[in-house]
Amino acid sequence: MKFMKLGSKPDTFQADHESNSIRCVSSELETDFTVTVDDVKFYLHKFPLLSKSNRLQKLALSASEEDSDVVHLVDFPGGPKAFEICAKFCYGTTVSLSPYNVVAARCAAEYLEMTEDIDKGNLIFKIEVFLKSSVLRSWKDSIIVLQTTKSLQQWSEDIEITTRCIESIASKTAIDPSYVNWSYTYNRKLAATNRVAEVGSVPKDWWAEDLCELDIDVYKRVMLAVISKGKVEGDVIGEALKTYCLMWLPDCNDPFETDDAHVEKYKSLVESMIFLLTLDKGVDCSCSFLLKLLKVSILVEVDPLIRDDLIRNVSLKLDEASVHDLLIPAEHPQTTVYNVELVQFLVDRFLNPKSVDEEEETKDLVLVNPRRCTTVGRLIDGYLAEVGRDKNLTLSAFMTLSRSIPDSARPVHDGLYGAIDGYLKEHPSLTKEEKKKVCELIDVKKLTSKASSHAAQNDRLPLRMVVQILFHEQARVTSAVKLAALTKQEPVEQNWEIKVPLRSKSLRTPSRMKMNDDGDLEKQVMSSGGIRQLVPSRSRRILDRFWVVGMGQRRSHGESKSTVTSGSSQTKSSGSSSRKQRFSIS
Repeated sequence: MKFMKLGSKPDTFQADHESNSIRCVSSELETDFTVTVDDVKFYLHKFPLLSKSNRLQKLALSASEEDSDVVHLVDFPGGPKAFEICAKFCYGTTVSLSPYNVVAARCAAEYLEMTEDIDKGNLIFKIEVFLKSSVLRSWKDSIIVLQTTKSLQQWSEDIEITTRCIESIASKTAIDPSYVNWSYTYNRKLAATNRVAEVGSVPKDWWAEDLCELDIDVYKRVMLAVISKGKVEGDVIGEALKTYCLMWLPDCNDPFETDDAHVEKYKSLVESMIFLLTLDKGVDCSCSFLLKLLKVSILVEVDPLIRDDLIRNVSLKLDEASVHDLLIPAEHPQTTVYNVELVQFLVDRFLNPKSVDEEEETKDLVLVNPRRCTTVGRLIDGYLAEVGRDKNLTLSAFMTLSRSIPDSARPVHDGLYGAIDGYLKEHPSLTKEEKKKVCELIDVKKLTSKASSHAAQNDRLPLRMVVQILFHEQARVTSAVKLAALTKQEPVEQNWEIKVPLRSKSLRTPSRMKMNDDGDLEKQVMSSGGIRQLVPSRSRRILDRFWVVGMGQRRSHGESKSTVTSGSSQTKSSGSSSRKQRFSIS
C-alpha cells in the first residue's frame, strides 16, 4: 500500500477528551477563526487557512460583515476528519495520505477550493500527484480507492476519481498474466482441488476474486469497461462473473433471507449479471451456472423480460446441462414441484432457435447438430424419470415434454422406458387407456435386450405392449441366429412348425387365439353344440413359452454339434432325440 506524507511540523491539533466535539491548535497566538463541520467545532487561525482556501476567504468575508468569526461548512464531504487533514496541511503539520483517506481529502480540498490559483503546490495538486504516480498504478490500491468512493459518490464522480479508478483496473485485467508481478487474491481453485500452484504461474482470471469486494453497481461498471476493451477472453469474463455470484448470491437449494432489503439486493445483483452475460456474445459461462442464476432469478422474482434474455442463453447450450441443473422450483400458481413448463420452453428453443426467436442476430443460426440433439434427448429422458415421481405432474405435461424430442434424437428408448415405468409406478390410478397412450411413446424396436427383458416381466405395462416386446425379441433372436449361421457359412433352417401329438385336444376342438380390446389374450372354443365360447387363456404361460423357445434357440446355436431341422423333413436324429414330442405354436 502506498503512502504520502505532507508537511513537516509536529502535530499541534488537540481534541477535547470530554465532549470530543472540539478541536483546537496549541499555539501562543490566540485563535481568531471558528469553523463548524457537522457537530465539531475547530478553533483555528485565519491566516494559514485563508491563504490556501478560496472558499474560506469568501465565507470569512461574509461572516465579518455580520460581526462574526464563525463559519459553518454545510454538507462537507468527508466530515470532520477530512477537514482536519486540510487544516493540518494549511498549518504545515505532518499528515499522511493513504488509499483509505485520499478520496475524502481530495473531495474536501475541492470543496474548499484549494487550487493553484490561490497558492502554488496546494493540496489538490499534491493529491493529484499522489493519485497518478502511486495509487492508480497499484492494483490493490486502485480497488481500495474505488471502494471508498461509495460514501462520496457524487463528489467522486464530479472530480472523476471513480472513472479513473475503473479505467486503471480494467487496463490491468487486460495485461498478459506473464507480466503480472503484483500481489493479488487467488485461492478458489487451490481450496477446491487441494493442490499447490506452480511457482510463478499466474492464472488468466487472477483478478476475479479481488473485484468481488466491490458493490454490484461499481462492479458492473468495471466489468463493462473490461468487456468494452475486448482484450480479455470471454470464458475468463464468464469465470469472473461466476466467482462474484458464488460469493454474494445464496445457494438456491438453501434457505436465504426473504426480507425486502435482501431480496432487492439479490434482485439487483441478478439483473446486473444477466445484463453483463447477454451484453456480448463472446462472454461465455457454463450452462450449469446459467441455470443456477435462473433459479435465483425466479426466487427473487426478476422481471420476466430480463429473465427471458437469460433463458435464451441457457437454451443455446442446453446440451451441456445435467438433470440436477434442470430441477428448477415451480412458480406460483403451478402445483408441481418443478417447473416442467420452463424446461419444455428451453427444449423448444434449443431445437427451433429460428422459429422461436426472430431477432436479427439469430437469423444466421443453422440446424442444431444431431449429436447435440441426442445429448438433449438423453437429458430429457433423465429429467422425465426425476419429475415423474411428482404425483401432481399431469399425464399431458409428461407426454408433451417427451414428444418434444424428435425420433432422431432418441436412438435408444431405454431411458424413456425407465421414465414411463417410474411414472406408472407413482400414478397407479391411471386408466388402461391412459397407460396405453403413454406406452405408445415407446418404440419396442429401440429397446435393448436388457430393457426388453425387464419390460417383458413388468406387470405395470399393458399386455399388448408386452406381446409386442416378446415378438420383437423373438425376431431379434432369429435374426441373430441367421446372421451367425451366414458368418460361419453353415446352412441353417429354422423350425417354427413343431410336431404335436396326434391325440392333442387342441386338434379335436377347433380353437383360435383372440386379443381383446384391452390387450388380453382369449381363446375361442367350439362347444359340442357348435356354439363358440370364450374361455380365459393362460396368456402369461403362452408368452413365457414364446420366451423359452427364443432362449432355446440361443442355446442351440451355441452347441457346435446341434442341427436345426425343418418341419417338412424329419431326420432320424430328430426322431430319436429328446425333442420327440414338441408342441406347435402358430
